[in-house]
Amino acid sequence: MSSDPWGRVDETGTVYVRTADGEQVVGSWQAGTPEEALAYFERKYEGLVVEIGLLEKRVKTTDLSAKDAQTAIDHIREQVDAHHAVGDLAALRTRLDKLVETVDKRREERKQQRAKQSDEARHSKEALVVEAEELAQSDQWRAAGERLRALVDTWKGLPRLDRKSDDELWHRFSHARSAFSKRRKAHFAQLDAQREEARKTKERLVSEAESLSGSTDWGPTAARYRELMSEWKAAGRAQREHEDDLWNRFRGAQDIFFAARSSVFAERDAEQAENLKLKEELAGEAEKLLPIGDLKGARAAFRSINERWEAIGHVPRDARPKVEGRMHAVERALQDAEESEWRRTNPEARARAEGLTGQLQAAVDKLRGQIEQARAQGNNAKADKLERELEGRQALLDQALKGLQEFGG
Repeated sequence: MSSDPWGRVDETGTVYVRTADGEQVVGSWQAGTPEEALAYFERKYEGLVVEIGLLEKRVKTTDLSAKDAQTAIDHIREQVDAHHAVGDLAALRTRLDKLVETVDKRREERKQQRAKQSDEARHSKEALVVEAEELAQSDQWRAAGERLRALVDTWKGLPRLDRKSDDELWHRFSHARSAFSKRRKAHFAQLDAQREEARKTKERLVSEAESLSGSTDWGPTAARYRELMSEWKAAGRAQREHEDDLWNRFRGAQDIFFAARSSVFAERDAEQAENLKLKEELAGEAEKLLPIGDLKGARAAFRSINERWEAIGHVPRDARPKVEGRMHAVERALQDAEESEWRRTNPEARARAEGLTGQLQAAVDKLRGQIEQARAQGNNAKADKLERELEGRQALLDQALKGLQEFGG
């Protein structure tokens, strides 16, 4: 058990933080000492301190929006309220409360500033002229046209200025509207020409699509239909009175082809489903060979199963990995058994294993003698060091003996 002014760890590894409302559970620690547990959750507290400090600096020195600032405050407060740190959580809440006050104050200041700017802009003919001149260069024809008409209504509702100033501003305002109208007419004349070109292109695409609708060359034809669709999208829209009819013909030709393909594929899928059933039965037959006992017999049986497997044919793509994986697992088991048999009957490998085991046994015996001698001489420090070394050598010896058993020794 361990504790400090802000938290403690009990004998079960549960970590607590001390608050004004009493102790709160922080979490459970099983990976180290209680001191390490407290240190870990104290670091999490320091992380929250740093986060609050950085947020305070951003609020004071940057143009961070009140919304984003409040979101960040709420995020940190959730972490504080979750009691997943050890430290003075009440102090953190106090800092967050002060930060909320600062954000609210800045929000109100910005609100007043925007209201003043908006009021000035609404009552200024100069602002209307500037906006009209900007709209004159816009390509958003409908939105810009509607906005210009709205600006005229707003202008009419404003009081007149002196004749000279009012005439100068009106001249600029009227000129901007005329410029936009000329550009709009030129644009739609060009658009009509483009739509006529799109109609001709789509007529050609429809003709090709209809000629392909009876094809049985499924792969290349489907690919060509995808290309035709890309060309269709790239062609742009034809005139409204032609677009729907062209599309219905284009789509109808594709539907004929893909319906025929779906019918053929459905028949193929049924055949592959039957193939899958047969291969699953063979996989089950192969799995009965496990665990491998008679290696020679198992190898012959698997060869027979595999020949029947290869003669069956394709299965559905989504089922292939699973059923083939079952066969591969049996095949790997056979390979492992063959390798194990080879290692067991390999005299050179056995000799190397016996030599290594002998060396390790001699080293272990020697260390035990040295430990006994050190204990007898009262040199416990040396004996403890040698015992740690003995543990490592003994582990290697145990592993070597296990490997030697694989050779039957």
